[in-house]
Amino acid sequence: MARYTNMDILKMVEEEDVEFIRLQFVDVFGMMKNLAVTSSQIEKILAGRCNFEGTELECIHRDVHREYFLKPILDTFEIFPWRPQQGKVARLFCNVVDSENRPVETDSRYVLQKVLSEIEKEGYTFHVGPECEFFLFKTDEEGEPTTELSDQGECFDIGPVDTGENARREMVMFMEDMHFEVDSSYHSNEAGQHEIDFKYDNAVNTADNIVTFKMLVRIVARRHGYHATFMPKPDSHLAGSGMHLNLSLEKEGNNVFEDAKDENGISKEGYYFIAGILSHIEGMTLINNPLVNSYKRLGSGFRAPFSESWSAEKRDTLIRIATKGGNGARLELRSPDGAMNPYLSIALILAAGMDGIRKKKEIKETADGSKEKQLPRTLEEAIESFRKDDFIKEVLGEKICEAYITEKTKEWNEYMMNVSEWELKKYLRKI
Repeated sequence: MARYTNMDILKMVEEEDVEFIRLQFVDVFGMMKNLAVTSSQIEKILAGRCNFEGTELECIHRDVHREYFLKPILDTFEIFPWRPQQGKVARLFCNVVDSENRPVETDSRYVLQKVLSEIEKEGYTFHVGPECEFFLFKTDEEGEPTTELSDQGECFDIGPVDTGENARREMVMFMEDMHFEVDSSYHSNEAGQHEIDFKYDNAVNTADNIVTFKMLVRIVARRHGYHATFMPKPDSHLAGSGMHLNLSLEKEGNNVFEDAKDENGISKEGYYFIAGILSHIEGMTLINNPLVNSYKRLGSGFRAPFSESWSAEKRDTLIRIATKGGNGARLELRSPDGAMNPYLSIALILAAGMDGIRKKKEIKETADGSKEKQLPRTLEEAIESFRKDDFIKEVLGEKICEAYITEKTKEWNEYMMNVSEWELKKYLRKI
């Protein structure tokens, strides 16, 4: 049931002295974009008639220019708590539509909504809870990020060892002001690394929350003299940062994944869901881990998964079955990182898992790892696996797939042509 109507938005804008409204959306690579509009244009905003150049959505500049429109999702209205209290700034997430009010196929939010609408017809609901890791680095006198970590703390350390605790506290306070339900926040395992986990929600809300969270964390970090990064592996000597996703599926109010009689506490449907993910995980890896740097986290020997494994016992597998903790049976996918587009990642995870349920796919790999296959080890391998999986093309659509193949191939080629500091140290004096 919707929280807000047009009249509610009009009333809040007036009573809260909102001067600017940011109409937010993400491009195909999950980067947040926005169009800032003054409150004097509120009628135009609510009518969905604010337009922009469509190539910015697709991230591929073509000769043909398209005009798209931003259709606001009223329930996503939030006032930014870190902005001035006079002439406040608010935001609305938007769906992207064309001039005929039809969804645009390269709108990531629409891709996820489409997958969700299919399972809702079958009576299912899907919830996702993220575990969000990030690093804080010190900044220089100009406010630019350095490579110096903010502290030398370890997991669950407190101040003064954890020098980022004040920034993290303010992040949580602002999150709660924006109606997040925060589960926990703490200094994570590595120096300068932090984690904030928020409560699971329906898949679209969770994707919205992830991109909002990343924006909020970076803004608050800068207020405290730090640079926050979700880069998967910013330091070669430390474990990287992941974006583990906890998954739960319900039907008629019942946890579909739960079966108390099973040795792992998981149902047949839960095993089918795992099998569905595993059957497409190689192709999905490009979406879950979209950077050259992503593959320096995976398989690095720092608790990140590197193979197509699952377990109810081990915590470092690709998929972990979790049946304890009071939330019922759930699955944790541990490969995604903070560079992913959460809308596309969650859409693919759900579509692949449901494909496993519908086709009653059996898990071929064993939990003890005796038949594990490797995940792609480089961005180039991930691109090739992505290209071969026709199922992914059906879920994401040809245009999004084209954008990823084109841009990520370009990124890989640029990386391969670059001479790194490591190469100079390794070879310059010897060869």
